[in-house]
Amino acid sequence: MRVYVTVIGLSLTLAFAACSVGKRAGGHAAGDPALLKQRTDSIFFAAQRSKMIGDYRTALSQYSDYLKLDRTNAVVFYEIARLLMDSHSGPYALNFARKAATMDTANHWFQQLLADVYAVSEKFDSGALVYKNLAAKYPENDDYLYNQGILLGKANKPEAALAVFNQLEARTGVVEELTYQKQRLLLRMSKANEAAAEIKRLIETNPAETRYYYLLAEVYDANDQIADATAVYNDILSRDPENARALIALGAYARKRKDTAAYWDYMTRAFANSSYSIDEKVAYVYPYLRMLETDSTKLREGLQLAHLIVEAHPKDAKAYALLGDMYSQGDVLDSAQLSYQRSLALDSTRFSVWYQQMWIYSRKDDPNALLALSDTVTRLFPKEFMGFYFNGLANYLLRQYPATIASMNKALALGDDEKRFTADVYSLLGDAYHATGQNASSDSSYEKALQLRPKDATVLNNYSYYLSLRGENLDKAAEMSRRSLEIEPDSPTFMDTYAWILFRMEKYQEAKEWMDKAFTYPASLQNASMLEHYGDILYNLKDVNKAVEYWQMAQEKGASSVALTKKIAEKRYVQ
Repeated sequence: MRVYVTVIGLSLTLAFAACSVGKRAGGHAAGDPALLKQRTDSIFFAAQRSKMIGDYRTALSQYSDYLKLDRTNAVVFYEIARLLMDSHSGPYALNFARKAATMDTANHWFQQLLADVYAVSEKFDSGALVYKNLAAKYPENDDYLYNQGILLGKANKPEAALAVFNQLEARTGVVEELTYQKQRLLLRMSKANEAAAEIKRLIETNPAETRYYYLLAEVYDANDQIADATAVYNDILSRDPENARALIALGAYARKRKDTAAYWDYMTRAFANSSYSIDEKVAYVYPYLRMLETDSTKLREGLQLAHLIVEAHPKDAKAYALLGDMYSQGDVLDSAQLSYQRSLALDSTRFSVWYQQMWIYSRKDDPNALLALSDTVTRLFPKEFMGFYFNGLANYLLRQYPATIASMNKALALGDDEKRFTADVYSLLGDAYHATGQNASSDSSYEKALQLRPKDATVLNNYSYYLSLRGENLDKAAEMSRRSLEIEPDSPTFMDTYAWILFRMEKYQEAKEWMDKAFTYPASLQNASMLEHYGDILYNLKDVNKAVEYWQMAQEKGASSVALTKKIAEKRYVQ
């Protein structure tokens, strides 16, 4: 006999003819009984209609109205319990299910629902008892015994559950689902050999079924019986020499014993098998991308496995995409780019691969290539936020500020599902609006960026610097600049910004102290803007000769503004 397994909590059907709808009302039986029956029938069938169209809230309200008139109808309690179960409110269904089951003990649907409600309420003992009684009353129904065993197992009574499954197996013979449940219980009871024996009995019923051998090997593996597991996997290979799952398992054992040659022999054979799904291969290799975040030594192994996938599936875009991801994570950008290009040549519909290409161009600081690529992406995927984000970034790097503003606003209109880049969009908009003289829009964009990411040191620095250039809200600018330095105290660029704000506030000595601190970083002496700022500060501290010296140094480093030329020629500060 085959066991037909019921799922705990299964939505049940009811033959309503088995239960009377038109029972007389109890304490509410006031007035004409015929009118009362007509009224309750009307409410009941209205509730049934609401339930059938999926309007559970209305149905529950209507069944509740029925109970105000008649509390003797078990069907109504049952229906309320069912609706609460279907609405994922199992614990609230318990009282109604109990009431229905108590009122009509002969109705097995009521009893089964009660057992299911007990189960979802995690009252597993009580649910098991209900199924025990049902199994005694309906011995021909194997599902009741099976569910009793399941709930006993959930109640942490493995011995009792095992006894029930053995009782059921005596009727049905060896059945896969029963054997699976029994071996799980035996493993919980630390009886690995008995669990293995159960699976061996299953294998005897169908020696050609490879899944059973896997199950046996996994039992051995879970109990560190590696030699036994190895024997089972070798048995599988004797029947199916290219069985990928067995090869990978044996490869894992070889790696544990540090037999590198055997490991790669097994893995090469497994991954060369074109019948082994590429999706399963990718799923096996993909964790290496996470491993690379903490262990760079995994790159070589991950790349070797990815190359094996490419060799076995040279016409599948997913193989090259995985290889590209592996190279990208290892920061081998040229190889990653080539792999992504091959993937796109096979399948140009995958936005994730285009995204990785754009990301690489942004990392390689190649704005022209990024602009050309993102133009293509925005045309192919006009609803993708990141296409317009990278397009805006490329235009910004190329100082094409109106185009930056257009792309970034388009990105905002589309919305960022991950919300990770919205603050970056507002930050770049702040910079672009400033570059085009749209100061109000620039300030508004920075404010929005800081609402999303209040500790973004770069936004705090840029916003405060641009305010200082305009000589506006200098107290606010100073506060934001100090906050940026609290977040990144070793940034000479942020020190320069703070010094410049102090300069605009005519706090020249404090400004000089911060510039002196910035110049303790050698790279600062190569920054033309910082050298010119220092000269401005020195001039206002009456050290004219030293000021001219720093202005000249700034000019030598590439500064070429008219104002700087006048400063040097006239030996005076020009704003």
